[in-house]
Amino acid sequence: MTIPIVDAHHHIWRLAATPWLQGPVVPRIFGAYDALRRDYSIADFTADAAPHGVQKSVFVQVNVAPGDEVDEAAWVNSVVDVKGFPHAITAFADLSSPSVADTLDREMVFGRVCGVRQQIHWHEKELYRFASRPDVMNDAAWRRGLAEVGRRGLLFELQVFPGQMRDAERLVADFPEVQFVLLHAGMIEDRSDAGWAEWRRGMTALAARPNLSVKLSGLGTFRRSCDEADWRPVIERTIDMFGPSRCLFGSNFPIESLWTGYGELLRVFRACLSAYGEEEQRAVLHDTASRLYRLTDGPAVVQQELSEEA
Repeated sequence: MTIPIVDAHHHIWRLAATPWLQGPVVPRIFGAYDALRRDYSIADFTADAAPHGVQKSVFVQVNVAPGDEVDEAAWVNSVVDVKGFPHAITAFADLSSPSVADTLDREMVFGRVCGVRQQIHWHEKELYRFASRPDVMNDAAWRRGLAEVGRRGLLFELQVFPGQMRDAERLVADFPEVQFVLLHAGMIEDRSDAGWAEWRRGMTALAARPNLSVKLSGLGTFRRSCDEADWRPVIERTIDMFGPSRCLFGSNFPIESLWTGYGELLRVFRACLSAYGEEEQRAVLHDTASRLYRLTDGPAVVQQELSEEA
């Protein structure tokens, strides 16, 4: 079967505008990253992805210097105008900032901005930790920022570990007007019996919330490999909990290029979908992302739904 593919999670960057890729190498969640310390352009991405049937894509923010997030969105949007890829943009905004509404409005000038990611994942292992504490999502100021995201019709890309999923489920329940996309299949890193059980409990609770979908992405991060035996149980269990219409594919390139090529990643991913029919596979590889990110023949258009007081 030939299914057009939407890659709903990839990055491009300019080394000079990406501080964490510069300077001394430090330990990171995905291991050694010397190979990433260069420009990764949209031409690089399409060279990796297009030969394997990727027809559309979603750019996800890459943590540029604080204050440069609007410039990042502007640059990616300019790339689209010239190259035709990516087709939607997930930008950064600090939801706890008093100026978050202004940041979002400035980013939405670029009509391809469909969503926001602010990484709030926290882990007891410092190497895996991004947020300063596990419960940022419970702060009143941060939640006010999330309400601004929802009022503008933007989706929010939610990145948490299983240990944070109880708070995450409450968050998703408290904001039914916001479309959430859980990243990296819930970031299971502990594959002991207890780790699987914690992940399943959290994912089951999140699956009960209809305003949350799941990206099947970043699956090699903790194992630093692209292996069907590792990926299949995560993919199948997630699809079985959420249904294919709430699951979507993301390559996480070029991060995953640290341990695999794009063609091999897609081969393994497709093998992990082999138990599902063509319609279900099409949902995961194309339809769910197309719906969530409003991918049409032209640029994505997000309708602002602001009150008169805004």
